[in-house]
Amino acid sequence: MLEERLDKTMTFRVKSEEKAPAREILGVVYEALKEKGYNPISQLVGYLLSGDPAYITSHRNARNLIRKFERDELLEELIESYLNKEK
Repeated sequence: MLEERLDKTMTFRVKSEEKAPAREILGVVYEALKEKGYNPISQLVGYLLSGDPAYITSHRNARNLIRKFERDELLEELIESYLNKEK
């Protein structure tokens, strides 16, 4: 029995850190920017176009949170949300 198991490839999965959905993170970042007196839409557009994290405040850890996602993932979430509201 043991010999049969040693002959097969075993898989080992480490539970990866789960990250919050992009929609949730965008909400937190939006609120953090608003709390600091910034125009959240302008700041998010600046970040999405340039990739420069300086557009996002570090208040409420917003800068670190948004950087957990690629910009294309965030854009995908925004477009999907927009189009689903139009229906």
